[in-house]
Amino acid sequence: MRGEATMLTEKEKMETLSRLVIQLNRVSDLDILMEHILTQARRFVNADAGSIYIAEDKILKFTYTQNDTLQERLSKGEKLIYSTFSLPINEQSIAGHVASTGKPLNIADVYEIEATAPYNFSKEFDEASHYATRSTLTIPLKSANGSILGILQIINAQDDDKNVIPFSEKDEKMMLQFASIAAVALERAQMMRAIILRMIRMAELRDPKETGAHVNRVGGFAVEIYEKWATLRNLPQREIDLNRDLLRMAAMLHDVGKVAISDLILKKPGRFNRDEYEIMKQHTALGAQLFLGRQSEFDDAASQVALTHHEKWDGSGYPGHIDLISGLPLSGHTDPAGRPRGKRGTEIPLFGRIVALADVYDALSSARIYKEAWNEADVLTTLENDAGSHFDPELVDIFFSIIDIIRSIQNRYADDA
Repeated sequence: MRGEATMLTEKEKMETLSRLVIQLNRVSDLDILMEHILTQARRFVNADAGSIYIAEDKILKFTYTQNDTLQERLSKGEKLIYSTFSLPINEQSIAGHVASTGKPLNIADVYEIEATAPYNFSKEFDEASHYATRSTLTIPLKSANGSILGILQIINAQDDDKNVIPFSEKDEKMMLQFASIAAVALERAQMMRAIILRMIRMAELRDPKETGAHVNRVGGFAVEIYEKWATLRNLPQREIDLNRDLLRMAAMLHDVGKVAISDLILKKPGRFNRDEYEIMKQHTALGAQLFLGRQSEFDDAASQVALTHHEKWDGSGYPGHIDLISGLPLSGHTDPAGRPRGKRGTEIPLFGRIVALADVYDALSSARIYKEAWNEADVLTTLENDAGSHFDPELVDIFFSIIDIIRSIQNRYADDA
């Protein structure tokens, strides 16, 4: 199970630490990187749980969490669903104290914090989840110039028999080394996310539908759909992890080709006429062209998603079988009118099929200046009815099986967040 901590020997810890720079630098997406950081951190000190907070202005955003004890209470294939929240960067909370002082905090038992301490432990999570937090080790994640990027908090160190014990001084020193390596990767991933969101903002200036919240939701949905699909096929975890990283970023850029479409088309208040619709459809090929001159596997994934996320399972989508440069139909792939034949079924790459479903779900569920958000029941009925015509029916089944996770992603990246 991804995220579950396994105990490392001292020799394994040193060997893992030496490989960590390479491992973390292979991950480009911010969300997936945080998952890797937390998993590895917990393995280093055999911790039952942990969380990552990201610093933004004067607050800490609770961004990612893992908890083996709570995970074990779920059925196989289920995931922990948690609420996001923010904390002020001040000395009143444990995480806030570490962020404001820039110093680690190793607490043997959070229920025995001295009354004179400036920080306190909130019992709300433990009471709501019936979990018992005891030992915590909270480490600042600092950039090269010493500013706080976030906070890494690991919870409940365990001995060989899974008894909760305090974190040792050796654990603390090891985690400080770990945090310095993780912070470099985190800063790089934040820069990558910022670049992608700037590209999205360029598209948003042209088309108000393309918001940062929208693309984060589509990326989040896509990764969860893919992971369930891959798990059902027992694909190797390394392959799953690589593809999740590629897909998360590629999905965010699915409509980037709209930057090349005229405002007269994008911002037209009414329905497109036939000629306008044909122009609008060109954003798929234009987006894919941005990733020609392959530099990495990401370029392949991003080009594939941009080109094929409007294809339909029954072959009625677009742009179909075209030459990417000229936009002309490929030989032998035309309809009776000489137009490009739409890709159908598994002719459509998996990533394109996944993003098609994620994008339509979010578009229907979201309010826009020209429409109200549909209620969830109507959206889900539409997806169910369009399985086998618009969407890959297996992916629709997977989508419904993880609907609680989909809802949690909607809440995390709400439009007004």
